[in-house]
Amino acid sequence: MRVGRFITFEGIDGSGKSTQARLLAERMEDAGQDVVLTREPGGSPGAEEIRSLLVEGDPGRWSPETEILLFTAARRDHVERTIRPALDRGATVICDRFADSTRVYQGAARAELRGTVDTLHALMIGLEPDLTFVLDMDDRRALERGLARGSGEDRFEELGQDFQARARAGFRALSADFTDRCVPIDASGTIAEIAAAIDAALADRAA
Repeated sequence: MRVGRFITFEGIDGSGKSTQARLLAERMEDAGQDVVLTREPGGSPGAEEIRSLLVEGDPGRWSPETEILLFTAARRDHVERTIRPALDRGATVICDRFADSTRVYQGAARAELRGTVDTLHALMIGLEPDLTFVLDMDDRRALERGLARGSGEDRFEELGQDFQARARAGFRALSADFTDRCVPIDASGTIAEIAAAIDAALADRAA
């Protein structure tokens, strides 16, 4: 029976998820908490190998259906080897993306495959976050920021502006679907302002 807390960060590429996930983990560690910071796709050796298949290369490299299978395989390994062991020992797990990204990207923005995503998730993953911060900002600005990184992991950014706009709409709809755990965060401000909003939401949930 899991005793730790599972917190995820979601949003379109370039919205600042990775930065805010890292900063929250640092603040919690400074407060003496046992924290595991991880990411998707990836977060375990096997899942990191699958990550390169998903985030690198030509945008048309995989069909949405194949992407769902690859993401699910990576997520299963991640949960087995990283997330569940940490939760079972009582740690707080902070993850940059999880199943909600697949629900939005492959289930809505890339194709209308939400039913397939949810069925595979129920069969193979069976884990939902306790709390999800959904960072929201202008999709054009986020795309510019994401492409400017030049990380080499920009396969989804290269799907273009229309895809980015559909993904933003998908994350907004998802926040409305899961109000019990999803907290929308305005990501248009400074890093410090966004971090403060996250801390305030955490305090509200703890009250």
